[in-house]
Amino acid sequence: MIAGPALVKTDLPLKLFARGKVRDTYELGDDRLLMVATDRISAFDHVLPNGIPDRGKVLTQLSIFWFSQTDFFQDNHLVSGMVPDLPSELRDRREELAGRFMIVRKAKRIDFECVVRGYLAGSAWKEYEDSQSLAGEKMPPGLRQSERLAIPIFSPATKAETGHDENVSFTRLKKELGDELATKLRDASIELYKFAAELSSRRGLILADTKFEFGTIDGELILIDEALTPDSSRFWESSTYLAGATPDSYDKQFVRDWLTRSGWDKESEPPELPNDIVAQTRERYLTAYQRLVGKPLFPPKARNE
Repeated sequence: MIAGPALVKTDLPLKLFARGKVRDTYELGDDRLLMVATDRISAFDHVLPNGIPDRGKVLTQLSIFWFSQTDFFQDNHLVSGMVPDLPSELRDRREELAGRFMIVRKAKRIDFECVVRGYLAGSAWKEYEDSQSLAGEKMPPGLRQSERLAIPIFSPATKAETGHDENVSFTRLKKELGDELATKLRDASIELYKFAAELSSRRGLILADTKFEFGTIDGELILIDEALTPDSSRFWESSTYLAGATPDSYDKQFVRDWLTRSGWDKESEPPELPNDIVAQTRERYLTAYQRLVGKPLFPPKARNE
């Protein structure tokens, strides 16, 4: 399938609730939201000038997959991703929105990202290199980049609308939210990670780390936003994984690596991604979907004999 142009912005005849780095969210009455995943892509806290075609559909459909896989032990905000459930005002936009929207329950967001790490990578590796700690807790000496941790570690972070998220200790999380809620977030996050890591392993992928967002509805803890996508997670190829090396991945790290090689200072306006990087990134996202779900996002059309 040849990719069309990337959808980088929506302008729907609904009240805008929020416009994030990736998603445009609209109000649907008092207790529902319409979340539309565009093809925008961000890295190093900047939205890049050009998007990745079909990326929003991968993020949406993978999230729906994981929500459906985990809702027997963790409630989430998903109501529907079916086109007939779109409001009548969007009748003429159905083709544009198909596959990239979720109708969700409106929750009170908890303003911390709940990160679970099973391997030492990304900002966790940098922190370990600097201080031999992870999320403020001391770690054993001699660990290597990308090494598997003895047990998955919960390492929360502040959720910044702009600028950098900050890794924080569990002690600080308890101070900010109270012991009960902080413990619920930790336990729910680790349970979700373990479930997803096991499923990913059966598909030949390593779930190195991931981040979740939660909210509350009537006092109940609800999984919100997206879940276990190539944006919010690191998925590595099991067959070629080696501790101490940079693993083959099916996530946004490919874009981050190109931006680093490009010489961009990560402060000024980011450069446009070359066509081959766009194409390869799209392929990695589609591969992640196919490997995890067990079928392609875009099934090949039958040939007319």
